[in-house]
Amino acid sequence: MDLPPVTKDYRLEIAEKDYLDPVAIFGNDHPVQMEIGCGKGRFITELAKRNPDINFYAVEVNRSVLCSACELALSEGVENVRFLHVGAEVLQKYIRPGTIGRIYLNFSCPFPKKAYENKRLTNVRFLTIYKDLLAPGAEIHQKTDNMHFFEFSLEQYSLAGYKLKNVSLDLHASGFEENIITEYEQRFLSQGLPIYRLEAYL
Repeated sequence: MDLPPVTKDYRLEIAEKDYLDPVAIFGNDHPVQMEIGCGKGRFITELAKRNPDINFYAVEVNRSVLCSACELALSEGVENVRFLHVGAEVLQKYIRPGTIGRIYLNFSCPFPKKAYENKRLTNVRFLTIYKDLLAPGAEIHQKTDNMHFFEFSLEQYSLAGYKLKNVSLDLHASGFEENIITEYEQRFLSQGLPIYRLEAYL
């Protein structure tokens, strides 16, 4: 779903709502979860296949990468995913408050330079947006290979009022059995790098 382009003033943009109707979009009233930054779609496609009674929004700003994700889902016959070509900054324009059962952040760009930290998807400004979208009791599940980004994220969750559980400094040595390996994750594993994971909730 190619949503309209946005202005540079996101506050003005999200003030005028254009909520998506998940019942109309998916043809059912199943609960909805979301991956922000879905990449080429390996994770969201497998997740949707494992959970046919949950609907998924997959958000991605890179058009060519998003096309690859769409093609993968189509080739796998997945029907409970809809892809949104939009930035996380304006999700409040399209998603009703309190309707997302879980948000996945898998290997988000760490934007290592200090000047770009407000672009990180775990920056307080984004975590505040997610607060509005998440249903009561919902969680954020995050994975990354970047230790410094993970440490930054831990701090930002605390500043934004989230609590943490199931924090792992080496996911693949933790015995966690429900993990779905993403494209990036496979690359990092082949290099012997640890994967960091956490679950955040309000």
